[in-house]
Amino acid sequence: MAGNTLALGQTPAAGEESVQPAAAEARRFRGDDGWLDVSGFLDEAYGFVPIAVPITEPAVGLGGAGALMFIDKPIGEAAAGFGRPNITVVGGFGTDNGTKGAFAGDMRHWLDDRLKTLVGVAEASVNLDFYGVGRDPRLERNPQAYNLEIRAALGQARYRIGNTPAWIGLGYVAAEVAASADILPGLQRLPDLQRTTRIGGLLPHLSYDSRNNIFTPTEGNYLEASAGLFSKELGSDNDFQRVSLNAMHFRPLARTLTFGIMGSSILSYGDVPFYLRPFVMLRGIPAMRYQGDYAAQAEAELRWQFWQRFSLVGFAGAGTAWNASGRRDTSQEAVAGGVGFRYEIARKYGLHMGIDVAWGPDGPAWYVQVGSAWARP
Repeated sequence: MAGNTLALGQTPAAGEESVQPAAAEARRFRGDDGWLDVSGFLDEAYGFVPIAVPITEPAVGLGGAGALMFIDKPIGEAAAGFGRPNITVVGGFGTDNGTKGAFAGDMRHWLDDRLKTLVGVAEASVNLDFYGVGRDPRLERNPQAYNLEIRAALGQARYRIGNTPAWIGLGYVAAEVAASADILPGLQRLPDLQRTTRIGGLLPHLSYDSRNNIFTPTEGNYLEASAGLFSKELGSDNDFQRVSLNAMHFRPLARTLTFGIMGSSILSYGDVPFYLRPFVMLRGIPAMRYQGDYAAQAEAELRWQFWQRFSLVGFAGAGTAWNASGRRDTSQEAVAGGVGFRYEIARKYGLHMGIDVAWGPDGPAWYVQVGSAWARP
């Protein structure tokens, strides 16, 4: 390295040989403004970042996840929707309610950024509470505890449409899920609570991505329509379908102020296992707390980068889960919101990290955020 090169005949000062590498190492973790920044570390060939993230999801309790994330190139100069990095992640997680698991995934770009592949595997034991599909007053007061033993694999390929930021794709998912519980009286009508189910299906996908950054966007749109088509011919014990629609919009209101809004819905049809029924997904709402045949939610966020690399975030959202006509159970609605704090940990990558505190119908919850709360690859 040029910073460590000595002129011919020059004698290094005592301790200089050890000090200079240490100084160079320190510079890798400092930005031009002197603040902590890991962009230089990620810029290196085969650079990786170790990630240790607390898990604070109310549905599974407190815990942590650890992973290694490998990123092959910077994206600070990438055009909107183009030049995405290849990312590989390997890790594991565990929480205080006994939930634990391991996972590995790889997102890669080919053919001059025209083909994108995504593969992943996971094995987990997840402990959750069941509040009913739709409103069930008895389960709201005394939810059914259950366990899911999951083994799953996913493969997906997406191809760019022309020179646009639009993609069309197809994937396949295979899983084996063993559900078990000490069933409360009156819940024998849920056979999926005491069986092992094979799941296999095709995943058609259409998306448009003009975000200027995949980590913490400040401008652009993300639109996605996807489906899950599961049948016995594809390796599934149950015949059912899921349709998902997602939309995000990011707009800079000023140099230090970014507005974002998100809306999404999931619709399910057929003989859907209870643990794959759609549910409201919002900060401040425990996962799978409000389930139905259909679910939809919307959330808005305002981020103010008020000083140097530091930001404040405010957000609010509402969601609903409801059932097909003819079911006894009624719809459920929930509203949540909160505030957050961010630090720009990798400026070249546009990556912000921080903590959100949210309040919903079941009380407060806090979340560690790496990038956007609405992350999409």
